[in-house]
Amino acid sequence: MLAQLNHTQLLRYTGLFTWAMVGCWLLSIWLDPTEFDALAGGEAQAFRLAISRWVAVWGAFGGVYWWITRALGLRRPTVVDHVLLLVLTTCAIGVSYFSNTGLGSILLMVVAGLLPWLLPLRVGVLWLVGGNLAIVPVFIGVYEMPPLLALFQSLVYVGFASLVFVTAMVAKQQAQARDEQRRLNAELRATRLLLAESARINERTRISRELHDLLGHHLTALSLNLEVAGHLSSGQVKEHVTQAHTLARLLLTDVREAVSQLREGGAIDLAVALRPLAENVPSLAIHMDIESPLTLDDPERAHVLLRCTQEIITNAVRHAGARNLWIHARRDDGCIRMSARDDGRGADLLVAGNGLRGMRERLAQHGGTLEIHTSPGEGFDLRLVLPIAAASAVREGVPA
Repeated sequence: MLAQLNHTQLLRYTGLFTWAMVGCWLLSIWLDPTEFDALAGGEAQAFRLAISRWVAVWGAFGGVYWWITRALGLRRPTVVDHVLLLVLTTCAIGVSYFSNTGLGSILLMVVAGLLPWLLPLRVGVLWLVGGNLAIVPVFIGVYEMPPLLALFQSLVYVGFASLVFVTAMVAKQQAQARDEQRRLNAELRATRLLLAESARINERTRISRELHDLLGHHLTALSLNLEVAGHLSSGQVKEHVTQAHTLARLLLTDVREAVSQLREGGAIDLAVALRPLAENVPSLAIHMDIESPLTLDDPERAHVLLRCTQEIITNAVRHAGARNLWIHARRDDGCIRMSARDDGRGADLLVAGNGLRGMRERLAQHGGTLEIHTSPGEGFDLRLVLPIAAASAVREGVPA
């Protein structure tokens, strides 16, 4: 059963198990009367008050932990998550104060497993140390430890929590590496499909040229010679020459039709190449609306659109922090028009990095344009236009 759980699910259920085991302390109150006296001095009313407070913060810890660990690692942390993390830490500290024990330090180890997923590294380390130091007064007041010894006791728990923290950080890094590998595999599959389409087109073009240049020319020469032979012959011989001339012309027509079909079928379906990019992208739902078929005769232009789409997805995952990405692509007025919009954080001032500059340069080399619109909280909106120059040139009879 455990083998079927991923790393975040294991972290979640292990934390809940630890939380439940901390609750076993309540049983010791009923099994050992001396615990009752130590907690409330033998007064039933004080005992009930202390227990109710302890149960309240302990139960709140479990509920908040269950909620905050939902879809852990599959969504970006929000302000609500940070507030809940503060509540979780406060509940863990409260368990120690209301039970007069070091149980809160155990729950802080559970919190340590969440810090790498919800906070930057430096903030997480400070959070870890500060939470454990907050329990030092319990060691001083209840166990009557000297302040220095109480500090050392708290630092011991910091060491245990650090082990959990580092383990969770490594798990997060491995998860990110696997997600990145899945994204790169999707890009590799898309590129492989495009290369296969390009190779198919090149082969069809080569075959069509061979048919046109070799077989077509020879058939034309044969037809001309048979026509001359028809003029020089007579009688039954002329009839056979005429039939042969007719067959040669029919064969020449068939060859021309075959060449035309090979050339017309040599277009790349861009939709087939782009759709694999939407597969296995972590923490990002990609909604593709691509005209089918969306064909291009020029492999270089198809490659430009593929690279631009890859860059759009990469920016949405790494920089925009988006959860959804909508990509639309259509053929319109001799151009391929593509729009991409995400629901990420956006930006007040757009600073074009190497990726965006590379997109502009690729498009500009083929007469295309790129427009980018963004604002804080509104995500990014990109619009690409790429002329279908090769296809237009063929239709108009102009050399491409």
